[in-house]
Amino acid sequence: MEEIKIPNVLNVLPVKGGVVFPNMTIPIVIKEKNIQNLIDDALKKEKLVITLTQKDEKVQNPMFKDLYHTGTITMILRMMRAPDGTMRLIMQGIKRAKVKKILKEKPYLVAEIEEIEEIAKEKDEKETEALKANVLNLLKDIVQNIPYVPEDFLIIAMNISEPGKLADFVAGYMQFPVEEKQKVLEIQDETRRLRYVLKLLAQEKEVISLSQKIREEISEKIDKEQREYYLRQQLKAIQKELGEVDEKTKEVEELREKIKEAGMPEEVEEVALKEVSKLERIPPGMPEYTVVRNYIDWLLALPWARETKDNLDLKRAQKTLDEDHFNLERVKDRILEFLAVRTLKKGEVKGPILCFVGPPGVGKTSLGKSIARALGRKFIRMSLGGVRDEAEIRGHRRTYVGALPGRIVQGIRQAGTKNPVFMLDEIDKVGMDFRGDPSAALLEVLDPEQNHSFSDHYLEVPFDLSKVFFIATANTTYTIPPPLLDRMEVIEIPGYIEYEKLEIAKKYLVPREIEANGLVGYKIEFKDSAIRKIIREYTREAGVRNLEKKIGSVLRKIAVEIAKGKKFNKLIITEKEIEKYLGAPIFFSETKAREGLPGVATGMAWTPTGGEILFIESTKMPGGKNLILTGQLGDVMRESAQAALSIIRSKVKELAISPDFWNKYDIHIHVPEGAVPKDGPSAGVTMLASLVSLLKEKPVNPEIAMTGEITLRGRVMPVGGIKEKVLAAKRAGIKEIILPKLNQKDLAEIPDYAKKDLKFHFVENVDEVLKVIFKDGRKNKIKRRKK
Repeated sequence: MEEIKIPNVLNVLPVKGGVVFPNMTIPIVIKEKNIQNLIDDALKKEKLVITLTQKDEKVQNPMFKDLYHTGTITMILRMMRAPDGTMRLIMQGIKRAKVKKILKEKPYLVAEIEEIEEIAKEKDEKETEALKANVLNLLKDIVQNIPYVPEDFLIIAMNISEPGKLADFVAGYMQFPVEEKQKVLEIQDETRRLRYVLKLLAQEKEVISLSQKIREEISEKIDKEQREYYLRQQLKAIQKELGEVDEKTKEVEELREKIKEAGMPEEVEEVALKEVSKLERIPPGMPEYTVVRNYIDWLLALPWARETKDNLDLKRAQKTLDEDHFNLERVKDRILEFLAVRTLKKGEVKGPILCFVGPPGVGKTSLGKSIARALGRKFIRMSLGGVRDEAEIRGHRRTYVGALPGRIVQGIRQAGTKNPVFMLDEIDKVGMDFRGDPSAALLEVLDPEQNHSFSDHYLEVPFDLSKVFFIATANTTYTIPPPLLDRMEVIEIPGYIEYEKLEIAKKYLVPREIEANGLVGYKIEFKDSAIRKIIREYTREAGVRNLEKKIGSVLRKIAVEIAKGKKFNKLIITEKEIEKYLGAPIFFSETKAREGLPGVATGMAWTPTGGEILFIESTKMPGGKNLILTGQLGDVMRESAQAALSIIRSKVKELAISPDFWNKYDIHIHVPEGAVPKDGPSAGVTMLASLVSLLKEKPVNPEIAMTGEITLRGRVMPVGGIKEKVLAAKRAGIKEIILPKLNQKDLAEIPDYAKKDLKFHFVENVDEVLKVIFKDGRKNKIKRRKK
């Protein structure tokens, strides 16, 4: 072969995913236009380029830093242009070389190169022959187990005598990693190069042996499974021909059919089918069989795709809500808003999460049933009172004996649809102990951003709760954790006034109790005055629960009379009959009992069960400089009494009070119902009014009620619970109410009919309070009323 003259400047051809070795002939396909230009320029000269391997084959348009610096001077033997625009080359490696420096980078790389001479040190011929023999023996073993090596590969290798060329030949055609091939290219010493190739061949053989072993194991397993499958199919065919059906097989097939028809999400269906396969392998007598079967039954029982269609008729919904409950306009408006959004959006709307807060007996729970009826949905109620175990909400893991899903999932199963109205009753009474915090578990249930994939510990698959209409009920928000309260839309349902109770009794309670006591066929009518007597003298509550009980008690007495033979065309129940059936009145108007007594003032208080009125009584006795406070008063209320006394002592001249009263008398302030703890700053103005009335010996009209915090400078500060307090005052027959000026805005929340016949005084300081309670003619009016 004619010796090729190699110039010291050559175009650089980057190579991806392989290394070109001397004496190696390879095909190369070129798509890039700039590389095609590089080849065209090389063909015009010596037809030589230097091939350098890319370090990362993912890099497009590599620069010199992306290439190894040692490569091979390569000759272009043949070039063809394909119809698809690619250039196809046949190239042959000539000699090792390395780049000294880059001369040009655009439009392609041009470099100054330096040839690398082969190093053939004095070597032991026997060692070289032993290396060659080992290489060839390993090649024989490898060639038999890998398909990509051509048949004549081993024959060619056996005819190569030079160790360096043999190493290049083997490294060039074996599928060694590119990094290892590059190391072989960079080794100049022939013997050392062959020894490195021998090491790579030994590693390759080990990998091939392991792969062969794995293939045999897999093949054996597949063969065994196929054999079992064919035997089962044959057994089924034989049983079918004989008319015999294996009960377990039949059960498993039925479960698979049910799973496919259940409408489960793909991931849930996959879990269910996996459990059925497990069930198929477990003998029915094993305890695990029952555990797996129960789990599958729970998955099948849940309404993955079943839901009721909402009745979007707003007029019908309004009518349904009005039929069941009087007033409660805010709640009814919220339900109508939900239906309106559903109608306009014409798509999926996340179920609202409401929290009804109000005293007992105002209809929170029954309101949930009414909402379900108005929407045309199923209704589920879950009582949370006294729940202390997180597993009650999330369920137990299946590792426990007798494990079950939590009550949320149980309720959904009971409803049979994925969009029921779900009532969480008494959410303010959830507790916690060593078994966990149920309120923390409820965070996911009541979070619209999370409950679309609620995961029960028993099921361990996500269930969509986003379409459930959750309604929580509570008597107070103070015991609900703030993160849980933040997830709910709170709607306050205040206590009822006498007018509302009367209407509720006439429209709902009396008809319901007549039906409950078997008196439907009898004409029984309650006079309004009779119902008012029950409200005023036999019940004292914010709701109507006890009112219903008393009406029921009257009707049961009538039922006894009818059962004994009493006959009538129509029975009208008046005030006289009420006392006959219910006995002596239980409650009386304390405002009338306390009229004309100096030192008594009427206050208003907020409680978790609604508002109440309270009386603050003061008296004085010989002594000096002692303030006695009784009635289970908290620290804040005690401080209010001390502040009221300090204000009076600082204003003795303006109030026309004896300046030495504090030196002559001990002052005793008492708040009746001493067994009930009381606290808060809102009784400040009432305490001050009581003390001034005592010291001036002027009575305060008990039909004036007041509330407000006082400061030492005599300012009247705003307080909370105005709505509940005003309603309580209305129920108690109060005529005038004194409120802090800054609480005037709170009256907007109170219905107009509740404010009717009430006179409000808004005050900024204690002087204005005293002007209201001691205005001219007040004392005479009280005396005339006493006559």
